[in-house]
Amino acid sequence: MKIAAIAGSNANHSYNRMLLEFIAKGLRDTDDVDVIDIRKVPLFNENYKGKTPKVVADIDRRVAAADAVIIASPEYNHSITSALKSMVEWLSYELHPLENKPVMIIGASTHEQGSSRSQVQLRDILISPGVNAHVFQGEEFFMSNVADMIDEDGNITDEGTVIFLNKCISEFKPYAEAINGMVAKKEAAKD
Repeated sequence: MKIAAIAGSNANHSYNRMLLEFIAKGLRDTDDVDVIDIRKVPLFNENYKGKTPKVVADIDRRVAAADAVIIASPEYNHSITSALKSMVEWLSYELHPLENKPVMIIGASTHEQGSSRSQVQLRDILISPGVNAHVFQGEEFFMSNVADMIDEDGNITDEGTVIFLNKCISEFKPYAEAINGMVAKKEAAKD
């Protein structure tokens, strides 16, 4: 499976990017995980109409080519980051690669609640008109106290967390296949 993995932070040091890189490393023998960095994406602005920035066009291409998307959402002030919100706005303005795309939301935070509130907010955004993603409703993965659980090499050090993360991903993959099959049938019926 080809998976586009978007880290929802524009910080140079991002635990959510590290989480996605850990997933990519774990799936490298079975799947192609493309970790997408949004640090160079400009703040969304309608003044760009008809002139999509190259970095956004590249992300659009990579998401459109994927079978599924995983978004790792940090949480700032009980919300998604402005960088992630801006990225979703770019991908739902003139470009629409998330439409009908199976998406799994995960996240990591240095605090106790993980990224639970940002994940709820992101879910609402992703199912809104103009975005129209198919958000996975199964297991929710939000990693609390991440600074104590990822070592300097980017490995998750808590075995129970790794087991649960793998369970979440193994449940998401058949969901993504089912959604893609449904979308393909729907498109075929239009012809």
